[in-house]
Amino acid sequence: MTYGETRLGILGGGQLGRMLLQAGIDLNLYTLILDPDADAPCKSLCHEFYQGSFADFDTVYNFGKKCDVLTIEIEHVNVEALFKLEGEGVRVYPNPEAIRIIQDKGLQKEFYRHHQIPTADFRLVANKAEVERNIDFLPVFQKLRRFGYDGRGVTRLAAREDIAKGFDEPSVLEKLVPFEKEIAVIAARNANGEVSCFPAVELSFHPEHNLVDYLFSPANISPETEQAAKALATQVIQAFDMVGLLAVEMFLTPSGELLVNEVAPRPHNSGHHTYKANHTSQFEQHLRAILNLPLGNTSLHSAAVMLNLLGEAGFSGEAQYEGADAALALPGVTIHLYGKKYTRPFRKMGHLTITAATVAEARQKADHVKNLVKVKA
Repeated sequence: MTYGETRLGILGGGQLGRMLLQAGIDLNLYTLILDPDADAPCKSLCHEFYQGSFADFDTVYNFGKKCDVLTIEIEHVNVEALFKLEGEGVRVYPNPEAIRIIQDKGLQKEFYRHHQIPTADFRLVANKAEVERNIDFLPVFQKLRRFGYDGRGVTRLAAREDIAKGFDEPSVLEKLVPFEKEIAVIAARNANGEVSCFPAVELSFHPEHNLVDYLFSPANISPETEQAAKALATQVIQAFDMVGLLAVEMFLTPSGELLVNEVAPRPHNSGHHTYKANHTSQFEQHLRAILNLPLGNTSLHSAAVMLNLLGEAGFSGEAQYEGADAALALPGVTIHLYGKKYTRPFRKMGHLTITAATVAEARQKADHVKNLVKVKA
């Protein structure tokens, strides 16, 4: 393979695409980006940048024809264009059928049921009237079938009076299940069928914004649960027949059962720490997988905590960063900024990775750092 001659196209020019490009530089890839934002974070780092909608058939199709390998950093892309490109010989990873299913949380849940993949019980509804007819199923999380991400498109319905605040659109009613922890495993698979999983991480979510507040690596789980989580992630990526990365979020119940919550067919927030804490980052691993190279060593060389760096409440405008110098003065603290020009409340503007010998030590430093760095305007 002549890496410098491989034309890698990425649908999406945000922070995930930006970090993929950084990994791609080491492989001397020729990179092309499509994004609707003229100031996308990837714009200055790729060889060719195209502004346009990745939801539009013609835009995606014409972009994809310029590429040898086409991948995504966001699921919400025009799948019909991807099917056509795949039929014409473009290597599209992940495969369009997997993206089609994952785009729709209803199809995703039905896929798990069909493939005997453990997941919380669910019902599909078209509108609020159908939610009313399923009052016996409450309490649930109501999730929009399409276009929900980062906590958007999800609401908790505990009783009849909550239905008024719910969605009047096609959605999934997912039964609330008791769980001890939320964990995630990122699996990778190349075209030869080789599969490798990163160690499980533990996720702590912000109670209001439903975004990851802390990520702990490794997860505080037993070796048996770790093995079971990796086996489940492997089962899921093989069921999708996917090439690339698949982030598999899971609930760990009090009885020790693992239930798949949702998946993302791309690099994911739950793998950002791998850039500093693992021998191979998730971004390099994704490129290895879609280029059909041997998968890298996923083991940890240090414990880590990852914090999302969000825009401060009450601030919208050109981003200004406070406290970064004080944070960087602490051993083991790294700041990753996403190159977004404008901030708004709770927008993901970057993340911090804190490495240490143990998770407890990293957590102690993270608690301090969390109050140092602010994104304002």
